[in-house]
Amino acid sequence: MPKQQSTTYWEYLRLEQLLALQGGLEDQDTQVSEDELHFIVVHQVFELWFKLILRELRLARDKMSAPWVDEETIPYVVHHLRRVNEILRLAAEQFRVMETLTPQDFLAFRGKLGTASGFQSFQMREIEAVLGLQASQRRAMGHEDPTASIQHAVQRSGRGKAILDRVRQAQTELSLREALHSWLYRTPIQGSRPTDGTDAHVVETFLQSYVEAMQAHQQTHMTYLLSGGSAEDTVRAQFTASLTLAREFLFAEDIAEPDRERMRRVRAGILFIESYRDLPLLAWPRLLIDTIVEMEECFILWRARHARMVERVIGRRIGTGGSSGVDYLDETARYRVFPELWAVRTLLVPRSMVPPLRQPHIYGFAEATPARGKTR
Repeated sequence: MPKQQSTTYWEYLRLEQLLALQGGLEDQDTQVSEDELHFIVVHQVFELWFKLILRELRLARDKMSAPWVDEETIPYVVHHLRRVNEILRLAAEQFRVMETLTPQDFLAFRGKLGTASGFQSFQMREIEAVLGLQASQRRAMGHEDPTASIQHAVQRSGRGKAILDRVRQAQTELSLREALHSWLYRTPIQGSRPTDGTDAHVVETFLQSYVEAMQAHQQTHMTYLLSGGSAEDTVRAQFTASLTLAREFLFAEDIAEPDRERMRRVRAGILFIESYRDLPLLAWPRLLIDTIVEMEECFILWRARHARMVERVIGRRIGTGGSSGVDYLDETARYRVFPELWAVRTLLVPRSMVPPLRQPHIYGFAEATPARGKTR
């Protein structure tokens, strides 16, 4: 039997190759200042984290998009999305290292960046696509297609077509948002599944009963406010408007046909999981929803932290790529990929007022039989 070749730490991690990549445009470490080296290293580390985030997001998406999702798959997905959340927290803290670069330190080599810009981070553009960030959100804020900056860079330099193709490919993939919606759509609501003949009626009845519970809860809250001396007309108008918006959201009246019925069931699925979260079959699904909300929160905080770091180092200058700089970064913190998960939290009522659960046996612990063991 041949003797196995020994492997060293630096060979396994390819450290010699990795440490030879910080030489900047000169491709020589000795030709870049300590401040420029610092700038390069910090941003390369970000890109390494982005690489891992992409792998984890695609894993979660692929697991969630299966026709049937085994119960044990949900804890597995939660575990990997929690890793994304911890990476994002660490990445946000990483800006503290970046902030050791003073404005004058950065200005000393900023000209070398030319038109290079963080907006050309193709991995961040991939992350946004894999998550499911909608192009309509960008247009609503006056932001261009994320591929435009990369496309312009390719045209100017004559290099990077493979990178442009990679971003475009990511935009054609199934997103985590779409996979999540597909999974939520199959949520058993009051014991009913989408394939059941009476499912539409069951879902509508559940939503109507929940709106009535919200109305009763609002009445209790309104009575409390009025007893404190609040203006009755103003309070009633606020609660009426709030209930109207809640109904429109739950019944997906903001969604055009033919997608309305599907989105109605998706939103009903979120509401059902959140409302009956303590049931054995719904405990992990609810934790998955919470982990995704946490992930989006981490992205929002990362974007906000990024904006403050940029403002601290370069103020409100025009970005190197021609963007509005800090103003643009602040606007990106308003993006929401999973707005339904956030919106449902506004509608929840106390447990004592939740509509009665139908067919509770469906949501108990699965029996050890081949017929069970699948949540969707």
